Amino acid sequence: MTTTDNKTDFRLLAVQLEALTGSETDALANTANFVGLLFNAMPDINWLGVYVLRDDALMLGPFQGNPACVRIAIGDGVCGTAASERKTQRVADVHEFPGHIACDPASRSELVVPLIAGSTLLGVLDIDSPSPGRFSADDQAGIEALCEDFIRVLMRDGPPAAPFI
Repeated sequence: MTTTDNKTDFRLLAVQLEALTGSETDALANTANFVGLLFNAMPDINWLGVYVLRDDALMLGPFQGNPACVRIAIGDGVCGTAASERKTQRVADVHEFPGHIACDPASRSELVVPLIAGSTLLGVLDIDSPSPGRFSADDQAGIEALCEDFIRVLMRDGPPAAPFI
């Protein structure tokens, strides 16, 4: 899934995501497999998971890595900022991000992609690395495309129950 130069094959991951989710309609199972697939495919990652929008906060969903913050307010930290702005946040050094929430002190860089179906924010995908500057523009584009595929999986039989997991 990866090459020796630390690149991830996002096209292969899209094929694998489709194979993993197949005709499965359970949002929790599909989310868990999405997270597991990405965590195991991307090198130099120490945490990867989904935070789900519940009421006015992001709640911890399926993840891989050390125990994490359970609830993040919209607008707080990198995840809350991605949710409030509905825009991907690619942070080269989290210690320089105002209001960063340090769930894992080993994390140095972060990529957070909002999960949006139509005009509805479902949550965010959060990826942490212990290496500063870990995430490239190519990583961002590849993860954003996979998140679009994942949203299509969640929505293929109509909107998932709110919250989706």
